[in-house]
Amino acid sequence: MKFFSRNSIPVMVIIIMLVTASFFSGFFVGSDGGKQIGINGQFSNVDILQPVEVDFTSLWKVWNLINKKFAPATTTSIVTNEDKLYGMIQGLAKSLDDPYTVFLPPEDTEIFEADISGSFEGVGMEIGIRDNVLSVISPLKGNPAEKAGIKTGDKILKIGNIAADGMTIDKAVKLIRGKEGTTVLLTISRDGEDEFLEIEIIRSKIQIPTIKTELRADGIFIIELYNFSAISPNLFREALREFLLSGADKLILDLRGNPGGFLEAAIDMASWFLPTGKIVVTEDFGQNGKPRVHRSKGYNIFNKNLKMVVIVNQGSASASEILAGALQQHNIAKLVGKNTFGKGSVQELVKITSESSLKVTVAHWLTPNGKSISDGGILPDIEVEITKEDFEAKKDPQLEEAIKLLLQ
Repeated sequence: MKFFSRNSIPVMVIIIMLVTASFFSGFFVGSDGGKQIGINGQFSNVDILQPVEVDFTSLWKVWNLINKKFAPATTTSIVTNEDKLYGMIQGLAKSLDDPYTVFLPPEDTEIFEADISGSFEGVGMEIGIRDNVLSVISPLKGNPAEKAGIKTGDKILKIGNIAADGMTIDKAVKLIRGKEGTTVLLTISRDGEDEFLEIEIIRSKIQIPTIKTELRADGIFIIELYNFSAISPNLFREALREFLLSGADKLILDLRGNPGGFLEAAIDMASWFLPTGKIVVTEDFGQNGKPRVHRSKGYNIFNKNLKMVVIVNQGSASASEILAGALQQHNIAKLVGKNTFGKGSVQELVKITSESSLKVTVAHWLTPNGKSISDGGILPDIEVEITKEDFEAKKDPQLEEAIKLLLQ
């Protein structure tokens, strides 16, 4: 890890997200089965209806002027009509000012589909957009990014020698991920540090941890949940069984650095604490459709003697926010820590051609009381900061506050 002066390069302001290219609790795959119509045969299986209030004259004028007048920098840099078309569509998606709505050309579509299949190599961290800056949501425990010293909240200014200013989501993904055994150099800005950091990470196959349990001597049972994968509900059930068999009645659920996962996993976990029919989260489609309410399955096996605290931080996102918000707003648990990330949008992946696709935001998650998770995330009941001095001294004031609250 190298340090250098903040004055040596300008502070970059940017947008982005990484590792599986989406939070699965805010993502599903779909298709648009419309007419077989396209521009110069580029698109199929897409319903194209030209809006009557839009005049496309300027678009085609620019297209024709470029074809007539543009002089490339070199004779080898050939831009095809397909390249220009893809660039137009990417610009259209970018005009929505939504970092999660992106057009994926063939190469990016292939990468994305490999990511959501769960088979990928890289550095093992989730990144997202916070205050228009490319930031680390959380490094995944036991993976290269964490081992190299990456922390939640780190701001990525450069990837290799390429400035991240204005970089698209997909370009950042392609630059950071790579073959096992290769390296990537990240230039990081970190709160509390007077200098930028250069952190080199050796890529590897990503191992995604899920859960860890601990029974403390004071009778407090701790469940650390690292993600909401397909197997998380079963592992969480086993952890709760372990909690019940321990005879403890005080539970800490640690969701710090948990970037999310499958929506159904969050609903299933909430159902252990909520009666049948209680709202876990609502999917709000705005003017495009009726809201979809997701309710508890009613496993609720705990009586009112349960004392529970959930710990969250800026790295708690998506499904973590859904679960934490439901437990907080139904008065099951107090939240301790820092404000969550605020990733509360739902994306659909629509095939545009057989090789390209559009990932488009179609809805937003609302907590049981109707608050949009995207609007500032989930606020803890008790806010507790972990300082640089705490980290270096291996102190955990957030956990200490949770324990204090349960022992009162």
